[in-house]
Amino acid sequence: MSENREPGNDSETRAGRSRERRSVAVGAIAIASLIVVTTALAPMLVSARPANQIPVESVSVDDEPQDPTSDAWDTVPAVDIPLASAPSGVPNASDTTTETVSVQSARSDERFYLRLSWSDETADSNATDPRAFVDAIAVQVPKNTSARPPIAMGNTENPVNLWYWSADGETEELLAGGPGTTTEFEQAAVNTSASHDNGRWTVVMSRDIESDATNRTSLAVDRDVDVAFAVWNGSNMERSGQKSVSEWYHFPLGSGPQGPPYEAILWTIAGLAITGVALVTIHAVRNTRGETR
Repeated sequence: MSENREPGNDSETRAGRSRERRSVAVGAIAIASLIVVTTALAPMLVSARPANQIPVESVSVDDEPQDPTSDAWDTVPAVDIPLASAPSGVPNASDTTTETVSVQSARSDERFYLRLSWSDETADSNATDPRAFVDAIAVQVPKNTSARPPIAMGNTENPVNLWYWSADGETEELLAGGPGTTTEFEQAAVNTSASHDNGRWTVVMSRDIESDATNRTSLAVDRDVDVAFAVWNGSNMERSGQKSVSEWYHFPLGSGPQGPPYEAILWTIAGLAITGVALVTIHAVRNTRGETR
């Protein structure tokens, strides 16, 4: 006995299948879109780091990180720090030329290293000419690393340590409790080495991590340590308060996340993507079933 089919049944079946295919297509498009978004965001998050942070990498003294040209620095990330003219009452204080300093930071078991590099076409190192001024750079860290002092050389409640290098070969370690209050440590603990090549200065400063000297900053701490920078261009007659300076940055010496990668964030995005796909798919399937009933 043959089965009788109503003409409308076939058309309804085809319409239902068409709606099902459209729902599947919508789900596929949603999945593809979420994958694209996740893939696009992942590299940005991996390369990101908290604002004003200078990551600290581990190095071996056997790789000679004190040498500005050492291969030890090849794997240490650099942070380009913008500079601006320091607020100052000295003549021509706003006339400065250095706009950026590149900073790399590393530590061995016992020493802390900074590699500083900036553009300067002329190596101004002649301190014997009274009409000339030398290139220089300074690093500023608070004596009390648990508090942030005024950036203009600290204050009496929280003085700052200054690591100063000039192109005439001078290295000084200073203490300051406000503008115009610098005093020199009796014995400097900072070592420096420098090179000038292809229109750039590169200076490495290092110091023991531990310190029990009075008023000397200890870097053997489990917290962020603030740091700021200043650069002088001798050929532009820059000296004293006429200098390019940065804002406060910090070294992440605490036990928390220290820069990329942010795996927790990436896994959160992946979870949201999966959840989004599931919700879109469930919604599409429910719509299809409702339309075919």
